Amino acid sequence: MKQLMGFAVKHERLLVSLIALHSASVGAMFLLLPQWTMRFAGWPGIEPVFFAYQAGIFHVVLSAAYLMEFARYRGVSILITAKIIAFVFLITATIIDPIPWAVWTSGILDGMMAVAVWWVHRNVAKGEE
Repeated sequence: MKQLMGFAVKHERLLVSLIALHSASVGAMFLLLPQWTMRFAGWPGIEPVFFAYQAGIFHVVLSAAYLMEFARYRGVSILITAKIIAFVFLITATIIDPIPWAVWTSGILDGMMAVAVWWVHRNVAKGEE
């Protein structure tokens, strides 16, 4: 197994799997407990609840896409692109309008996930050259 800086494909697979699990968990929260999820995030609730369901299924779809791309091609383009777009959107939304803590926290975490996946993927690819 070729490695650079201690990273191997198994580490990359674990990272992608954990991020996919996170996205699926967030999706499940929006789908199964939409009112609780919104209150936990800092809002009083959500009406109509359709938009929470839409956010939930969107997270589940992204989770599946991350896993499918990695399993098929060992790719991380969808994951990195989605996380960068989320980072930009969530941080911009926070700057434009004061919104609950969950928004800027999610933005920062999404940005950190994008950087971590990019860095690990890059180092694993360099180790295979």
